[in-house]
Amino acid sequence: MSPALADLPLRKVVDALKKAGFAHVRTKGSHAVFQNADGRIVVVPQHPTVKRGTLASILRQAGLTPAEFLLLLR
Repeated sequence: MSPALADLPLRKVVDALKKAGFAHVRTKGSHAVFQNADGRIVVVPQHPTVKRGTLASILRQAGLTPAEFLLLLR
């Protein structure tokens, strides 16, 4: 299993998205919506831990590979 696709704390996921150029736009219920300058939208559930499958979905929405995401976690 790739370290980038392991369960991660919400804070690490949000920090990595911000490094990738995404900004928080709004929150609806327990989901935060982030958007970048190109208009790409990523929805992140506000749970203490982001599970592996959910993280894979977030990376697809963001257009990031696991390797790129791993570099953003540093």
